[in-house]
Amino acid sequence: MSTVPSPREQFLVINAMGQQTTALASMLTRLCMEQRCLIVSSRMSRHGTCTALLLQVSGNWDALARLETLLPPLAKREHFTLSMYRSSALEERPSALPYNVFVTAAQRPELVAELCAFFQHLEIDIEEMLSFTYMAQHTGTAMLNLTLTIAIPVKTQLSWLREQFLDFCDELNLDAVMEPWRPLH
Repeated sequence: MSTVPSPREQFLVINAMGQQTTALASMLTRLCMEQRCLIVSSRMSRHGTCTALLLQVSGNWDALARLETLLPPLAKREHFTLSMYRSSALEERPSALPYNVFVTAAQRPELVAELCAFFQHLEIDIEEMLSFTYMAQHTGTAMLNLTLTIAIPVKTQLSWLREQFLDFCDELNLDAVMEPWRPLH
């Protein structure tokens, strides 16, 4: 169950990158708690030897200001890079249908950019993107596996969009599926 933020509540998005995984998460989440900031959303992933942690925290202005003051010295002392951005509550958006797009293809440097440009051209927001490459077990071919969560405006005719997307995928020789987003549980 999510709570509706109060109009006075403010947000800070923190992006931290370093070589420590669990220690980085532990340090930052503890500091947020100590400053009475609520972690609204978080995501952490490992990319080679680098760990990326993304946190959206909320709190009143002085709690966020204290957190903003304490983070840079911590980053310097613990050897991680840091960026912060003040954000606001997501404004009410036009109604949209959440869909997942799954793509598997032989890895080519331009593929992710071309898929992003396709959805941008159609004015469809990408809400989430996850990709990784791997070597195919039997052939040794470098492969791309990409998952996008998109927000399709309700005015968009789904059959038309599917047709456009499948034509696009056929041109690029991509194996792809577009289906409604479903909760994990």
